[in-house]
Amino acid sequence: MNVELLPPALRITTIMERIYAHGMTTSSGGNLSILEENGDVWITPRAVDKGALTPKDIVQVKPDGRMIGKHDPSVELPFHQLAYASRPDLRAIVHAHPPALVAFSLVRRLPDTSLIPDASSICGEVRMAEYGLPGSVELGEKIARVFAQGCNTVMLENHGIVAGAGSLSKAFMAFETLDFCARLEIDASRIGTPKGLSPERIALWRNGRGVEMSEFRPRGHVRGESQARREMCGLVHRACDQKLFTSTQGTFSRRLDGKSFLITPGGMDRRYVEAGDLVRVENGRREAGKTPSRSALLHQHVYLQHPHVNSVLVARPPSIMAFAVTGERFDSRTIPESYIVLRDVARLPFGPTFLEPEKAAATFTQETPVAMVENDCVIATGSSPIKAFDRLEVAEYSARALVACRTIGAVVMIDDAQAADIDRAFKPQ
Repeated sequence: MNVELLPPALRITTIMERIYAHGMTTSSGGNLSILEENGDVWITPRAVDKGALTPKDIVQVKPDGRMIGKHDPSVELPFHQLAYASRPDLRAIVHAHPPALVAFSLVRRLPDTSLIPDASSICGEVRMAEYGLPGSVELGEKIARVFAQGCNTVMLENHGIVAGAGSLSKAFMAFETLDFCARLEIDASRIGTPKGLSPERIALWRNGRGVEMSEFRPRGHVRGESQARREMCGLVHRACDQKLFTSTQGTFSRRLDGKSFLITPGGMDRRYVEAGDLVRVENGRREAGKTPSRSALLHQHVYLQHPHVNSVLVARPPSIMAFAVTGERFDSRTIPESYIVLRDVARLPFGPTFLEPEKAAATFTQETPVAMVENDCVIATGSSPIKAFDRLEVAEYSARALVACRTIGAVVMIDDAQAADIDRAFKPQ
């Protein structure tokens, strides 16, 4: 589904539903708007439950100030209008109060967007706007001044965040990515010292080896492909609901046969990926007219080297990534389930997964089904899509428990003898 093809009111309610479902706003907080080419502004209403908005609740504000709709517009309408006036290229604004970003606004700090390689390009430069009374022209002027400097993502002192872009989808992506960076930095700070990537390493990632594949035109589906596509989309959407994927990151692949696999496309909001969007890769070639994830070569080499692997996930859940950006050791011997499912989690340096994918793919064995890549991602493999998904989910839940332990007491791990008992009773799968 392409959200930008929806009518403005439905576009706003679709994104607001997502923001509310992910706990990034409350019933009364936050507001979204869209500016149309004719000057009309569509905006969320004032004092209407954000968890139950319908397109009929959205207010249309005409250029001459007339209001069309059954509610009053958001009290923050002035800053939306002033932001659009300061930046004619902006066509949508997202404003809300996610707890992690509010925490940064309270201590007057900006989240570190260098902790993962693509956050700075998604969010752009992030700046702080001075405090102002909600709904006031003064606040609008302070926000507009920051936007006028060319910044698209603005933190508000003791308030929250405003993200603007040429579309509501892109504004949401910047908003969600900065919230992810904030949550990641908070988790990482609980267990160690977060270490960001240098500009040189970020540039290396941006310019790193991409999808160097010729095209082929499929002559229909291979056996079981239609069902595989539907099942994959269901798990991709579940990964978004579980906050394992975001709109801009998360790659899922599934082996079809000895020479082909399906993989999520690059550059598409994961939440709206449909069966027809998935890309078939066959004999090193990509399905014509489609662009696979930039990690497709890594997936290909995993399948070539490891017949026991039939599915691969690459993602950045914030709690497990806290270990990837601090260098702190992650040990799966927390509870039996975690050790049974994860076994030994490998650590890879930043770079080989996209510069030397064949070498990185050799990491994965039945005893080492999961790898953590410094400042980049977590990779989970499995004999089926649900087993790979479960490994990623268990890794994140285990990491979340370990992060929480730092505030309540010393961790007591399963010891070597207990681990040996588990090894005897539960063979690697």
